[in-house]
Amino acid sequence: MEDVIDGFPTASVNLSEPSTEWNSVAAIQKEKDELAMKMLFIPIEQYRAIGYRAPPVPADSPVPGKDLNISHRKVYVRDGSEIDIRIYTPDHCTPGSLLFFNAHGGGFVTGNTETEESQNRIIAVKNRAVVVSVEYRCAPEFKYPYAVDDCFDVLRWCQEHADVLNINPHNIIVGGGSAGANLSAVLALQFRDLAIPGIVGQILNIPVTCHPACFPSDKYEYKSYEVNKDSQIVNTERMHWFWNHYLPEITVDPYINPLLAESHHELPPALVQVAGMDPLRDEGIAYARALQAAGVSTVLKVYPGLPHAFYIYPQLPSTAVYLQTMVDWIATNFQGKSIGEGN
Repeated sequence: MEDVIDGFPTASVNLSEPSTEWNSVAAIQKEKDELAMKMLFIPIEQYRAIGYRAPPVPADSPVPGKDLNISHRKVYVRDGSEIDIRIYTPDHCTPGSLLFFNAHGGGFVTGNTETEESQNRIIAVKNRAVVVSVEYRCAPEFKYPYAVDDCFDVLRWCQEHADVLNINPHNIIVGGGSAGANLSAVLALQFRDLAIPGIVGQILNIPVTCHPACFPSDKYEYKSYEVNKDSQIVNTERMHWFWNHYLPEITVDPYINPLLAESHHELPPALVQVAGMDPLRDEGIAYARALQAAGVSTVLKVYPGLPHAFYIYPQLPSTAVYLQTMVDWIATNFQGKSIGEGN
């Protein structure tokens, strides 16, 4: 494996070599990928009819009713629509708790509040945080900016109803995976641009940070869309399909492409996690570099030889590392020790 300096790989091509770890499940994923590719060519109505099933929750995950409570609410957003939120409240939750605001992954097209179920339960319990997962409206029925607006409005509702949620409205971490990471990065930009206090950290997992047609390849290395074009779970063709459904038109709008923001100064500290075999790898690394260059405290974690969303396989050793990295980063930066770390 190549050299890594302060979490940043000095080169990235070798990161695309499948790891022994991934090869242990690659055959299982191959069948799923073949089905996923077929679904790109059916009408969206048929795609919706098939339905979405969230990844299974590992047996050792925190248990609702024992370790935490899970509830639902409806939140009205700017156009009068109701958005569902899933609330994870740890046992013995105290007023003024940290809020982890999760925007789910799914390419802006699919997914729901349970997409990162295991992650949300773990953060709620180990970090003693209230977790809110938002069911933003998905494309193509609701193209940009619906998802962005829904997330913004729901997060503002959370701040305005801090007493209901038992949270501190000025101690919020936004986070998500893939498209959810994009929406989380955009929330951080919006709150900064509007001078709204409250977001103290951002967790950007396998993030979408820039449309490939707009990527500033003169500033950052950009090989992963080609090198990893045939990768598993998400390949380049699927990413184009997601983008085409999400955008009314290709644009350099920074609330679509956070990498293209005029400035990344004064953004909250960030944890960025990227996968070596992911077409999105280089835009995730580029965003981490942009944040670091702007003086933002940034931790980059790279998982060589693993594809986009590898963590849907709980049996992979790197999945445990991926989850614990989030718990540790939150604990170190915002809370002190997490549960299970000596307290």
